[in-house]
Amino acid sequence: MIRALILAAIVFTLSACGLQPMYAGGSSGQVAQGLAAIEVAPIQGKAGWLMQNALNDRFGVAGNATPQYRLDVRLDDQIEGLGVLSDDTVGRERRILRARFQLIDLANGDILLDRTAGSDAGIDVVSSEYATIAAEERALENLAQDVAGRIATQVALVLREAQ
Repeated sequence: MIRALILAAIVFTLSACGLQPMYAGGSSGQVAQGLAAIEVAPIQGKAGWLMQNALNDRFGVAGNATPQYRLDVRLDDQIEGLGVLSDDTVGRERRILRARFQLIDLANGDILLDRTAGSDAGIDVVSSEYATIAAEERALENLAQDVAGRIATQVALVLREAQ
């Protein structure tokens, strides 16, 4: 009985604070339709190709719409050596992917959002050069997905506020 009263009080308190789901209405909701109306400008390089595909996958969930916004993304992809071993070889690397992005309203050219997002991953350097390169490539794929998710969240927040 006491648990039910506490739960009811929590539900009542949360409903009064104005919280609402980001993607209310599913694929026909305002935010989803706004995301579907974003054109991702071409991004240079392999990291750019991975990022553009990841962003298009996230924005296109509600289908395709006439572009109302353009997302410009510039990437900085770096690999730095960490953990130098006694024979002066690198035992561990860190791959860093940073993105500076702008959401531009195509109707008037206004910049609605200008931010950065990034992530990094550790990579073990092993005796097999092939395995190390494969790990670096896999890290880039994972980082592109992670950073694209961060960008999509920030863009969705701006679109929710704008509508």
